[in-house]
Amino acid sequence: MSSTDTVVHVVDDEEAVRASLAFLLTSAGFAVRVHESATAFLAVAGQIHNGCLITDLRMPDMDGVELLRRLRDNDTMLPAIVITGNGDVQMAVEAMKHGAIDFIEKPFSDEVLIESIGKAAARASERVQLTQTIDQTRQRLALLSERERQVLSGVVAGQPNKAIAFELGISPRTVEVYRAGLMGKMQARSLPDLVRMVMNIDIADIG
Repeated sequence: MSSTDTVVHVVDDEEAVRASLAFLLTSAGFAVRVHESATAFLAVAGQIHNGCLITDLRMPDMDGVELLRRLRDNDTMLPAIVITGNGDVQMAVEAMKHGAIDFIEKPFSDEVLIESIGKAAARASERVQLTQTIDQTRQRLALLSERERQVLSGVVAGQPNKAIAFELGISPRTVEVYRAGLMGKMQARSLPDLVRMVMNIDIADIG
């Protein structure tokens, strides 16, 4: 996934800073959207599906720490980088406690910012890919019969076929048949592949 697939959202109350960062990041190959305030960004944060955030810590309407706190509370958190001024290190550390993945002190070089944004964009892409994988797994789970789900629960729990058979009151051979069927429906190439698929799914969605 290229850097242009992830939109970098720049939140800063100073127009000159927004324009400068937008120019720098666009020149580096990133897609960029600017926001004049934390409040303006919060209004659209829920609509962002593949993005990362760079925000100043000190803004008049809401500081960067409060912005991150609200994003977390609203379950709309993005990989975030905060820009700090002199004397803001303690505040930056607080921002990282609320979910920021990095902070950059002013004055900073273009290379430092671009490298940090690159890492944030990569993390955003990974999150999107994980979400897509989970969605695909849920769709495949929906194809399983109730008995296949029961067998799957046993398999994921590490139970041998005989134990699953005893628990369900069926023969080990029948468990093998269900297991082969669910492997096909889940498009799993192997048992480890199957386990990896469902690791990120709540077990309640299986059994």
